[in-house]
Amino acid sequence: MTKTNAGRFFEDYAVGDVITHAVPRTIKMGERALYHALYPARHALHSSDQFAQSCGLPFSPLNDLVTFHTVFGKTVPDVSLNAVANLGYAEGRWITPLWPGDTITSTSEVIGVKQNSNGKSGVVWVRTTGRNQHDEVLMSYVRWVMVRKRGDGEAPEPMIPELASAVSANDLVIPQGLNFTGYDFALAGEPHRLADYAAGEVIDHVDGVTIEEAEHMLATRLWQNTAKVHFDATNRPDGKRLIYGGHVISLARALSFNGLANAQMIVALNGGAHANPCFAGDTVRAWSEVLDLAETSAPGVGAIRLRLVATKGAAGVLRGDDGKYHPDVLLDLDYWALMPL
Repeated sequence: MTKTNAGRFFEDYAVGDVITHAVPRTIKMGERALYHALYPARHALHSSDQFAQSCGLPFSPLNDLVTFHTVFGKTVPDVSLNAVANLGYAEGRWITPLWPGDTITSTSEVIGVKQNSNGKSGVVWVRTTGRNQHDEVLMSYVRWVMVRKRGDGEAPEPMIPELASAVSANDLVIPQGLNFTGYDFALAGEPHRLADYAAGEVIDHVDGVTIEEAEHMLATRLWQNTAKVHFDATNRPDGKRLIYGGHVISLARALSFNGLANAQMIVALNGGAHANPCFAGDTVRAWSEVLDLAETSAPGVGAIRLRLVATKGAAGVLRGDDGKYHPDVLLDLDYWALMPL
């Protein structure tokens, strides 16, 4: 009798199933050092205890995307080990900051299933929740993946969940104590506050980074993401290892510092799509479009809604004349971040 895990196939999911993911992970300062080694991350609140304390926090929290990657990575063996593609995200919210020494666990509830017309795969929607050792919710989000079928068996009854197009600004959770009234713009790196941005503005983040094979596999291992397509060159007909989409997210977010240095903390993930595959050797650039601005109840703290696009091409180009994503576009991400008023 086999003891190994071949992963779940489409037929193995049923709406209402709750999956407890292995293995708990304690996050310490080593993760911060590795994160900064892997990405050009420079946002001050995630870099300096002193800066964070001047903003009302006890010390510097781990990068918001460390939370996302760790929570996400735990789900891979149960949700996307046999995935064809990770299709999208919605209703993501960061609830509690991740502090050094916290232990992360993840669970997912299956909220939707639909077989594809080819009968060889289907789409599975899950709502994933990450918690700390105190059972406090760190973050939750919905994602949907295309998963291979095991065979030609009968598909489950389709159910497609209704998802919000965006997280309302009124539902954003502000970390306890956060206060930007004494914010040091010089130390943060740029003078631009919320009032300096306008909806519809497009920001070219200018810089580019060429992805290497070793670094993307190191990053993916760091998050304990075991998806075959990222490591096994025999898993794809073209012999290429697909770059983990989260690696592109972190790279683009780090590049966005140039022009959005004061968009300090991600607090919501409204939606997202990995528009085209990314491979080693690709040079990734980023641009952002301002979608909305809002005030919050925290002193001096505003919120900015941004579309973050990672691309191999030019800033501002998103779709072709046919309405489909331009082949150069790798990522289209819609999120809320906190910024001084």
